[in-house]
Amino acid sequence: MRNPWIVGVSGASGTPYAAAVLRGLFDAGESVDLVVSRAARLTILDETGAPFRDAHWKDDLAKWLGRDLGGADVAHWPAGDLAAGPSSGSYPARGMVVVPASTAACAGIAIGLSKDLLQRAAEVNLKERRRVVVVPRETPVTRSHLSHLIALHDAGAVVLPASPGFYGAGASASAQQLVDFVAGKALDALGVPHSLFRRWRGELGS
Repeated sequence: MRNPWIVGVSGASGTPYAAAVLRGLFDAGESVDLVVSRAARLTILDETGAPFRDAHWKDDLAKWLGRDLGGADVAHWPAGDLAAGPSSGSYPARGMVVVPASTAACAGIAIGLSKDLLQRAAEVNLKERRRVVVVPRETPVTRSHLSHLIALHDAGAVVLPASPGFYGAGASASAQQLVDFVAGKALDALGVPHSLFRRWRGELGS
């Protein structure tokens, strides 16, 4: 039985993080169900110049990721489809990552708003006690933002802010290396193997 990871992309700036996570999942041979919020489509267009359309999602995804999807096991669910598979706990899934996670998405998931399929799918995976990783990127944060993140943590989610480490490449790290660090940490939280960054080995300058 197909048992995918659900990847939710919300409208926060930071779509390169989502792209890196998706590439990492495909490189690991994982199945993926993709949910892109309406706001995220605008952000993808703004940050990459590429559209993301329901009717052409596979071509648009390949352009966004900069690769031929080939034999990748990927399905797409429109964000407005609340009758989609991931809206039910009986739908098989390994878990979910929301990357980037806007403060609005975090709030909606934390209070069970189910405004769209992204929020509903995350809520479902939390109630089914599956792995859920949220990657907030916005800064600074208000008390209400922190309260929602604490609520997500208490519900069992891993709250993984988009905070790159520099010990892999130092001050000369490229933007892609910093993006890959955060994506790699998200994959670590899911338990998916990758080689997106050089791991700390307890030696300075190693």
